[in-house]
Amino acid sequence: MPQHLIDSTFITCDVMAAWARGTDRFAYSPAALQRLQSDRAVVQRHIDSGAPVYGLNTGLGGNLAYRLDPGEVVAFQEQVIVGRMIGMGAPLPQDVVRAAQLARVISFARGGTGVSPEAAQAVMQLLDRGVTPVVPMFGSIGAGDLGLSAHLAAPVIGQGEAFFQGRRHDGAAALAAAGLTPARLQAKDGLGLINASPVTAGYAALVASDLAQLLLVAAGVAALADEGYAANLSVFDPRIAAARPAGAQVAAAALFRALLAGSSLYGAPPRSIQDAVSFRTMAQVFGSTHAALNMLSDAVEAEVNGISDSPLVLAAQGEMLSSPNFHPPMIALAFDSMAIALTHLATASVQRLIKLQTPTLSGLPRYLSPVGGASVGFNAMQKTAAALHAEIRLKATPASLDAVVVSDTVEDHATHALLCVRKLDEQMQLMRHLVAVEALV
Repeated sequence: MPQHLIDSTFITCDVMAAWARGTDRFAYSPAALQRLQSDRAVVQRHIDSGAPVYGLNTGLGGNLAYRLDPGEVVAFQEQVIVGRMIGMGAPLPQDVVRAAQLARVISFARGGTGVSPEAAQAVMQLLDRGVTPVVPMFGSIGAGDLGLSAHLAAPVIGQGEAFFQGRRHDGAAALAAAGLTPARLQAKDGLGLINASPVTAGYAALVASDLAQLLLVAAGVAALADEGYAANLSVFDPRIAAARPAGAQVAAAALFRALLAGSSLYGAPPRSIQDAVSFRTMAQVFGSTHAALNMLSDAVEAEVNGISDSPLVLAAQGEMLSSPNFHPPMIALAFDSMAIALTHLATASVQRLIKLQTPTLSGLPRYLSPVGGASVGFNAMQKTAAALHAEIRLKATPASLDAVVVSDTVEDHATHALLCVRKLDEQMQLMRHLVAVEALV
């Protein structure tokens, strides 16, 4: 079984998805371990100086003004985690949680978190041994995943729950079954283990990877609809796409030319000078959707490969700075935008499959029935498609617009990024069904 050394190498969404859904082993590279040591030396100097540093020797959130006594610091680390295990609902899928574990160790490996090497190794050991924490679905407002990250980290100290070899255990039992022991946390470890957005980043990477595949399948099905409808393929002429190269329509037109290469439709005059818009604008609609996908992938990969911890440790300067990088508005905006783009694809898909069944438009038998007469053919599937479209449209409602002020009114803005990611994932499930209906027609 291969082992992947986690370093500072750039990680793509597709790599994250393959690792999260595989059974490979993981470890830190020597360079990553050195970065952890260097960061920890900076943390220790700040501990020794006694200067106030958020989360190091102070309370958190509304308790910011409280200064921890030196004797409280170690016990406070477990309190930070256990006191923030606020998640509710069904567990997130195990591949999502493994992606979250990966996101966290990737961040540790890049430096800047200030967690002790021992704590970072404890998180890595869970991932490497296949111990997958039970992380509930609800509890993140997209201003960091503090509450859900607490569930992600809890098994490290023998708390919470985890899956191991197909069984659900309490945290201590899962560690024992995997041959591990609870970690002893040091100053800043409690906050360092949970103060980021690994659940959002990991889940978003899986959705981004899956979405790229879904869009390719949807394009292939749309090309089949063109063939069945005897559509006018001149709309994919590269000169047309280049005349106004908005979004990714040049690449989308090239994709459709490749999918339809060799079609008999190129060898005869077009059946119609101009088809319905759902056929005529495939390159424009798919091109816009791919542009939205590019924005989404860039936002996700920036999150996966970035460091969102606060305070941020700058080893070269010996500093620890409060950082607002926990806030992921680009993730929220990109996923909300993508949900709207998918709705445009869904609308065009429904219109094409209806028009294929309409003889006055397609020249094909009514409802595509080879029998005719009273045969319903594929007509009833139009209702299924319409029902799916309604649900897809509902999932396009932006999730990033609303925020409730919490924590003594200090936390007065939130992105709901994780909700945006989960909502798009649910919309994609519906979209797969709709693409399947169009493929059947």
